[in-house]
Parts: sequence; C-alpha cells; structure tokens
Amino acid sequence: MLDIDYELVPVDFMGKQHKSPEFLQLNPLGQIPVLEDGDLVLRDSQAILVYLAKKYGGEAWFPSNAAGMGIVTQWLLTAVNEIARGSADARVGTKFGFGIDVIAAQKKAQPILNLIEQHLNKSKNQWLALNRPTIADIACFTYIALAPEGGISLENYPAINKWCNQIKKLPNFLEISGIRK
Repeated sequence: MLDIDYELVPVDFMGKQHKSPEFLQLNPLGQIPVLEDGDLVLRDSQAILVYLAKKYGGEAWFPSNAAGMGIVTQWLLTAVNEIARGSADARVGTKFGFGIDVIAAQKKAQPILNLIEQHLNKSKNQWLALNRPTIADIACFTYIALAPEGGISLENYPAINKWCNQIKKLPNFLEISGIRK
C-alpha cells in the first residue's frame, strides 16, 4: 500500500520452514513474518507495520503525536491479543489442524467483533482510528476478513463488512489467499 519495491520470499509454513536453522537465524522465535531492510531484521507483524509506516508512509499511516500514536497503538495491541486469540486462532485450528480449542477461540472472537462493530457504528466512521486508514486497520483487517475460515460468520456485522470492503478499495491493496477485492 506504500507503493515501494520489495521482494516477497515465500515461507513454507506447513512444511515448517519457519522452524529451519536458516530461518531461526532471522527470527529465533520461528515466527512469520520477518522483514529484512538492509542490515535491519525485524520480527513481529506489528513492529514491521510501525517500521514501514514511519520509514515510508510518514504521518498518514502512523502519526507521531502522542494521542494519534496511542489511538493507533491500542488497535495494534488489540490485533495481537483479542483478535488473534479469537478469530485468528479459530482459523489456524480449523484450516491448518493445529491443536487449538476452536470452540473457545470462536467464543473469544465474538466480544471483540461486537466491540469493533459498535465502534464503527458509533463513530459513523469507516476506519478504526483517526478518521482515515492507518496501520490499525491493516493490523486488524486480515485476521477479521479471514474469520469465516475459522468458522466465524461475519454475516451479522454490517459495519465490519463495510470496513473490510473499504480496505480492499484502498490504492495498492494486494489480494491474498482467501481475500479478494
């Protein structure tokens, strides 16, 4: 979305390439994604979003003022906590057969989906933060858009569906498996 050149290096997740000695040199936690930018190696999707936004996106994607930064950061943390432990875990358990309690993950997803639905309705806003797309939207989007792959219906969330469609219309949006424009 930043319209920058990059090289995407696929990692065979199901083949456990992320646990190989070579990959563990990049990320000792054995998790994806990893970003290499020159000599810098970053692990963790939220850290990568912050870095890319600040280096290439300026204030538009991640503001420098304390209030804006706090508002966006709360959603980054929501993505890796409530959303990931709900819809993302349900998807990983359902789609990839990992030993995750899918029913518990599906139940965890409902309160955060309800909160996001209320937030989007209450603010009459199409974005999670700052009345514009930010890395807050990017961080939360994929986990939520792929929720149906974890057996979580988004049918009763019209504001979330509208928000997902708005993200798909952003310039330079890239389709991924399971998420099409």
